[in-house]
Amino acid sequence: CFQLYGYCYQDSNDIPDTLTTITELGSPLEMIQLLQTSWEDRFRICLSLVRLLHYLAHSPLGSVTLLDFRPRQFVIVDGELKVTDLDDASIEESSCTSNSDCFMEFPARNFTLPCSVDGRCQSMNEKRNLYNAYRFFFTYLLPHSAPSSLRPLLDKIVNATGNHNRHDNAKYLLFCPSPSVNSEFTQKCVKSANTQYRRVPEAFIPDENYRCWPSYHHKGCLLSVFDVNEAIEICDSYSQCKAFVLTNQTTWTGRQLVFFKMASNHIVPDPDKITYVKVTD
Repeated sequence: CFQLYGYCYQDSNDIPDTLTTITELGSPLEMIQLLQTSWEDRFRICLSLVRLLHYLAHSPLGSVTLLDFRPRQFVIVDGELKVTDLDDASIEESSCTSNSDCFMEFPARNFTLPCSVDGRCQSMNEKRNLYNAYRFFFTYLLPHSAPSSLRPLLDKIVNATGNHNRHDNAKYLLFCPSPSVNSEFTQKCVKSANTQYRRVPEAFIPDENYRCWPSYHHKGCLLSVFDVNEAIEICDSYSQCKAFVLTNQTTWTGRQLVFFKMASNHIVPDPDKITYVKVTD
């Protein structure tokens, strides 16, 4: 949730007992804009959403549900998803006398939950949050332009969320795709390539840019890679790519940022970069 920096009560003639809060500043969540960002950034948002779901299910007040669980209730703060509007939050679990009283209806599918011995619908708050996260976030942000080697795993994550299996969801999303790029799942993305490249240390190509999607740079093709082999694979997949430059910058997961270039006519010295030029026959 939003970080609260301070608050104060103020009485006025028109509205008594007015509460003013001071919170951190976030950016409005625009789904179309998110779909144009890199998969890594979207995965980070989904990861923060899973942490939020876990907190809501085990808060000090008990299980909390967000009755108005839609993108407009969230903002992005430093790449993390945070909820801003808690007016529609509830800690009340629905009462019941039988399982039929625990019917949950959504536009695409419905669920019937068990009625516990104490007359409450079992985990209804948690499951409502989970399915809303699936239909508003996971189903769009996770599979879209994901690495091909991760798609079977992502399908399990999305299906587990849509089927209300919260344990599988947390297991796959929180523990399997670790943010560390040295993990096994990231290495599966790397493939061997037969194309020959000439290594030019301490060198950079300042121009010769072309645009690609998704890119970390709006005027060029700047992507993240696990290692040189993945950079070669990406360069080989673009017909206009004739060279690439390894930088010393990394993403939040530790993946290295690489500029892809359409020529290597002008190479300049740069101690922080390494250039690879495609060798032509």
